[in-house]
Amino acid sequence: MKKNMTIVLAPDSFKESMTAKEVCEAMEKGIKKANPNIKCIKVPMADGGEGTMQSLVDATDGKVYKVKVQGPLGAEVEAEYGILGDGEVAVIEMASASGIHLVPKEKRNPMKTSTFGTGQLIKACLEHSIKKLLIGIGGSATNDGGAGMVQALGGKLLDSDGNELPLGGGELRKLAQIDLSNLDDRLKDVEVEVACDVNNPLVGEKGASYVFGPQKGATEEMVKVLDENLRHYGVKIKECLGIDIVEVPGAGAAGGLGAGLMAFLNGTLKNGLEMVVEYTKLEQKVKEADMVWTGEGSIDHQTIYGKTPYGVARVAKKYKLPVIALAGRIGDGIEPLYDSGIDAIYSIMQGVSSLEDALINGRRNVKKTSENVARLIDIIY
Repeated sequence: MKKNMTIVLAPDSFKESMTAKEVCEAMEKGIKKANPNIKCIKVPMADGGEGTMQSLVDATDGKVYKVKVQGPLGAEVEAEYGILGDGEVAVIEMASASGIHLVPKEKRNPMKTSTFGTGQLIKACLEHSIKKLLIGIGGSATNDGGAGMVQALGGKLLDSDGNELPLGGGELRKLAQIDLSNLDDRLKDVEVEVACDVNNPLVGEKGASYVFGPQKGATEEMVKVLDENLRHYGVKIKECLGIDIVEVPGAGAAGGLGAGLMAFLNGTLKNGLEMVVEYTKLEQKVKEADMVWTGEGSIDHQTIYGKTPYGVARVAKKYKLPVIALAGRIGDGIEPLYDSGIDAIYSIMQGVSSLEDALINGRRNVKKTSENVARLIDIIY
């Protein structure tokens, strides 16, 4: 093998089995067993969805904090946020406070669920004197346009009698006035970037309520009400704040939280994977390498639509580096990936196995597969 070879390890998590950092560690152990002289640069990755906070914290030697907040239906839940290694950037996933996984299926009701806990999570980040806040907004249980979020941060959403609106997407039709005079002052000094990979507008057939409402428990009748409520909400935001967010692509993400973050926190919507590439400094590390490894739990026809292995390969190919991907499952339709920068895809499975066993043995299987691939590379180079 080439002397002093350097390999960048940039996988996503293998859901329910390993974090991205654990995948990196297992890859390195296998590679080093085959050839201890190889230098591995570990860069835990994510695509802006689940696992993004942990990956960014791990990649920058940051720290994860836990805090009690109000869950989607009001009950207290324990949520997490991260402060990156530089101490100036915080990262949260709204699902940690307001996610659909926090609501039992029989209790899901987007007329009542709220993003109040997400606002509390943001407030906790502000205690660290941050300069930038990164927010992943996938997996929400809510359809309140970020109303609860801004209320938790000191904003007032008032009805025609001057009373504060109750929480939940079902209450937005009562909105008459927006008062941000008591919004947390610390937000003025914080730049907000939102990992958003959908382009749905706030309302209409492609909007938050019609597209995502049913999976959050909304009936057909509820969907119509929620859509009308968000439309009214958008009108009031334009009237009171002079900001028109109704048709902005991505405004409908996370039940309209995208709209709320833009309107109330001056948030900028960004591609989630590109955000992770930026803050992990992946490209700078790839420049130093001879080869790049990536991977995730399942690689299939969907991977080319912005999933981590595809994004990592695009960065690597800027520098004409070979790319190897490992996966727990290799599905159909992967051929286009070979034309998009991934040179070889390997399954980590060692034989026939139940899903439960595969998840339990993930690290061992990644290590073994990495060793075998590294031994092959040793022959070629």
